[in-house]
Amino acid sequence: MSVEVNFPVMSEEDPTGEGVIGTWFALDGETVTEGQLIAEVQVDKVSADVHAPASGVLRHRVAEEAATNQGAVLAVIE
Repeated sequence: MSVEVNFPVMSEEDPTGEGVIGTWFALDGETVTEGQLIAEVQVDKVSADVHAPASGVLRHRVAEEAATNQGAVLAVIE
């Protein structure tokens, strides 16, 4: 069973607006633990940390420095 890692919604004014993956702290294929810091995302010069919602193997769906919408799937944990 996979668990999705979603881009946090950081703007109430534009909840589907675009953001950027600033940094992946956990590599694609790396085993992560629930609560581990795995990425930093940015929307309009505001940054937020993304923590693993579950333990397992992380599979990136969006590349570092790529733009994507808030709420989008950034990765899955298998």
